Amino acid sequence: MQIGEVAARTELSLRTIRHYEESGLVVPSARSQGGFRLYTGSDVARLMVIRRMKPLGFTLEQMRDLLDATDRLDAGGPLDPDEHEALLERVRVYERAAVEQVEKLRVQLSRAEDFAATLGARLERNAPAARL
Repeated sequence: MQIGEVAARTELSLRTIRHYEESGLVVPSARSQGGFRLYTGSDVARLMVIRRMKPLGFTLEQMRDLLDATDRLDAGGPLDPDEHEALLERVRVYERAAVEQVEKLRVQLSRAEDFAATLGARLERNAPAARL
């Protein structure tokens, strides 16, 4: 698929997708005869991982590291047991960091909801009485 379709599927801008390509996070699987970037389902899945990591505050380097670990685990090639365990531990580190960030976001969301409710109550208390 071309970059426009990928942008629609991932809800990422063309500029963002190109930035991730320049950063080496996602490289289109092919190019058309006209030079257009062509992406596969795997490329889209990779972009979705990145899209999910970004709001949790992960850096491009962290994204690259996690994608490297998962690529190596998913490659199906032979890994010695120590290397396999090391890759799993890298993924576990990111999983723990994601869980921590989710908890922080839940606290922030709760505080934001309380604030919005407080403002709504204030407006309700101070609204002029309806005229008959």
